[in-house]
Amino acid sequence: MRLRPDQLQQNLSKGLLPVYIVSGDDTLLVQECCDPIRLNCRKQGFSREILHVDASFDWNELLASASAMSLFSERKLIELRMPTGKPGDAGGKALTEYAANASPDNVLLIICNKLESSTTRTKWYKTIEAAGASIQCWPIDARQLPRWISNRLNMVGLKADNEAIQMLAERVEGNLLAAVQEIEKLRLYTNADIIDADTVTAAVADNARYDIFGLVDRTLQGDSKGSLKMLQGLKAEGTEPPVLLWALSRELRTLCQCAEQVEQGNGIDRVLQNQRVWDKRKAITKNALQRLTTKQLQQLIKTANHIDQSIKGMSQDNSWDLLEQLVATMAGAKLAIKH
Repeated sequence: MRLRPDQLQQNLSKGLLPVYIVSGDDTLLVQECCDPIRLNCRKQGFSREILHVDASFDWNELLASASAMSLFSERKLIELRMPTGKPGDAGGKALTEYAANASPDNVLLIICNKLESSTTRTKWYKTIEAAGASIQCWPIDARQLPRWISNRLNMVGLKADNEAIQMLAERVEGNLLAAVQEIEKLRLYTNADIIDADTVTAAVADNARYDIFGLVDRTLQGDSKGSLKMLQGLKAEGTEPPVLLWALSRELRTLCQCAEQVEQGNGIDRVLQNQRVWDKRKAITKNALQRLTTKQLQQLIKTANHIDQSIKGMSQDNSWDLLEQLVATMAGAKLAIKH
């Protein structure tokens, strides 16, 4: 079956399905869709195993994990993290076999980035839908964002006027994870009954000497010295690498899509409009596209994937060193990227 994210809780109240596939480009939306599934499994005594799919992944591991008994529980949640959503022939066969013979003692949770429409028509995907549920997390667009922020403020007991909400929406520019962080800052910063624009401005000034958005903008502007200084400042302030990588990867994917469309002969202004680049960021985005080719951007995306592996402990490289190389190269510095 296909479920919307807002239908998941009601469906879970009827019991766990043997397999779920959750997809989407927004980290927060995907995470908050997966969390109720994890919580229900934990309440019912499931153990948890995480499998990361990359080019060298052995799909026999999935079937072996499903049949192996846990030392701590007879029931198991298997999280299959498959960012590309493309398992290949071997993976497709393994997923089809798993879904067709799903055990009631296990739950398989497949987590992907946004899927292409062709993927949802494959045999393995349809078999999973037939055995369990697919949930696609669509991004919150610019028109929906103020209402989303207002609802999120209400969830933590805060209220804000329209000007303050609009200011927050413009600041986070569609990054929901950043929006949640800004709301948490406001919750800690103020006791006001209703938050206004002055409160938002004061909280931002008080909390953020260095911020992730400033780092991304500096890299797009080609300011390698300034962006590296901001990266060190964020590190010193305790910012976690996954948050930085998410923001940089998101920008790289947008740039790469823009570059590919421009190479196909599309006008850059129309391309930026189609990619929903905010007006005030069009100039710096154009700057980056003039400096970075499609091939370079594709290489930077591969580097970002390598950093993700290092953060997850799948690589011995230091994630902060790799982030420094990524930021410098995005900003135009001539550093060699090591893999």
